[in-house]
Amino acid sequence: MYLVKTPWFIKQLYSSLLWNKRADGKRIYLSFDDGPIPIVTPFVLNILQMYQAKATFFCIGDNVRKHPEVFEQVKAAGHSVGNHTFNHLKGWKTEKQVYLDNYLKADELIPSNLFRPPYGRIRRSQIKLLKQQRPELQIVMWDVLSGDFDPNLSPEACLENVLRHVWPGSIVVFHDSLKAFDRLQYVFPRAMEEWSSKGWVFEGL
Repeated sequence: MYLVKTPWFIKQLYSSLLWNKRADGKRIYLSFDDGPIPIVTPFVLNILQMYQAKATFFCIGDNVRKHPEVFEQVKAAGHSVGNHTFNHLKGWKTEKQVYLDNYLKADELIPSNLFRPPYGRIRRSQIKLLKQQRPELQIVMWDVLSGDFDPNLSPEACLENVLRHVWPGSIVVFHDSLKAFDRLQYVFPRAMEEWSSKGWVFEGL
């Protein structure tokens, strides 16, 4: 189970994390998790280029290791990058030192002050340990979760998720992964067309 729109009380419980940004206009902060990989990440980059849009890619360290040329494409296009651990660890099921070590292993390949915990699952003890290691680290969550990773969600419903729930300053999550690609191919171009026609602009974090 997952929530498309993050409730205000969850944001309050973890107020040190970034859930959305203050925006003085129609700004959306697009983000993509789980890449970089061939085919899917370049597809996203092409759509972003069409709309002169910027985004933030939260990368898995092992995928950066396997596909350094795709990672370089992301950076060369002027997008922000963030750490998403080396092996996509679920914080609730991982001992805190193991979690930190996995973050640091990815950090060797992904120099960034941005971090998003896989699955959005992180314990307070892990937050504390990460901040001790990197005081300037910004842990980024989200305001709108597209659900593109969900094989039981139709592309049409996925599109509705993102179009209905964004507001100025929303951080929106998509996934540049093979698991999400069937829905992403349908949703992302249509969402960008709709948002652009209504005057939204797109920025990285």
